Amino acid sequence: MKDSIHPEYREVVFLDQQTGSKIISRSTLTSRETIELDGKTYPLFKCEVTAESHPFYTGAQTRIVETGRVEKFRARFASTAGTRKKAS
Repeated sequence: MKDSIHPEYREVVFLDQQTGSKIISRSTLTSRETIELDGKTYPLFKCEVTAESHPFYTGAQTRIVETGRVEKFRARFASTAGTRKKAS
């Protein structure tokens, strides 16, 4: 590998802002914010969603009631069903 052309690969703390959990991983991310964990200072990257807070991974996904939407759609376009605009 050539020297001085690759970004620095180091340990970074990812903070899930919804749950407050912290994950230490290696990354090339740069950040102005830092955090101290276990007596060591790490760059801090704040995440909106991680596997710990995303509904798909936690199983807390709420199902949207779609029957209301479908019925509204059908009612709105029921009068135009089967009609086509004639070509000029």
